[in-house]
Amino acid sequence: MTDEDDRRDVRSEAEGAVPEEEQTVTSAEETADDDGPGEGKRKKKPGSFWKELPVLIVVAVVLALVIKAFAVQAFYIPSGSMQNTLQIGDRVLVNKIVYHTRDIARGDVVVFNGLDSWDPETQVKEPGNPISKALHAVGSAFGVAPNEKDYIKRVIGVPGDHVTCCDAQGRVSVNGVPLDEKSYLFTDPITHEQNKPSNEPFDVTVKPGQLWVMGDHRELSYDSRSHRGDPGGGTIPTDRVIGRAFVIVWPLNRLDTLPIPGTFKQAGFKTASLAAPATPLVLGFAGALPVTYLRRRHRSRPSSH
Repeated sequence: MTDEDDRRDVRSEAEGAVPEEEQTVTSAEETADDDGPGEGKRKKKPGSFWKELPVLIVVAVVLALVIKAFAVQAFYIPSGSMQNTLQIGDRVLVNKIVYHTRDIARGDVVVFNGLDSWDPETQVKEPGNPISKALHAVGSAFGVAPNEKDYIKRVIGVPGDHVTCCDAQGRVSVNGVPLDEKSYLFTDPITHEQNKPSNEPFDVTVKPGQLWVMGDHRELSYDSRSHRGDPGGGTIPTDRVIGRAFVIVWPLNRLDTLPIPGTFKQAGFKTASLAAPATPLVLGFAGALPVTYLRRRHRSRPSSH
């Protein structure tokens, strides 16, 4: 082998050789990599989670408030005025969208704001310190604490209805049709006696934009019958209705829906003679159709010039 070959071999070995220290560093890095990128991520997770947690909480609260404001809201039942349908301490979900798509119907269980129209049905003790006040405000907002300005009742008469009590059998009648209310009126669990539809007579024609509402526990409920001396004659404004209670969500052993009772679906009810809140939109479309048709017909007519 020549000197030139020896030099070429030495040069090749020098170019391809890796210092021992560098090999050690590389193997250490590879060992760390062999442990897997997952382990490195796992080491970072605890710190990143606690940093993201406040953001998650804020987002959750904001979403809950948006849903509460526009779609569905929870309400706490503070009194027995709707027994046996609703018990004290029940939580219900209220649909706040439904009355943008249909009119308020007889038999609906509605939550409405009674501020400036009805006195509070229950007295809620004012919290004594700022923390309690804050907790109570949050609880009221999310339906886990009572709110004295909101009420829940069943709609008996809608605008234009003639609501009376009592007929020969002691029943409430709407537009001359007697209501069979046995399926939802309060029944005493001990004596098994059911409330009468009303212990006091009344004769009311519901005015435009108003509703006649009553509780299912007629002997306990402070409802339209008890507010006949008020400016609305006992009725409540439709624009104060927050929404329709459609399901009981708490406690879990009382999970149930709140459908319209069959007595309100019987044949014979006359259509309310006064337009309900959603009706003007329908009438507007109905009136627009003939106008649109006539305009198109006029445009398609040949010119006389």
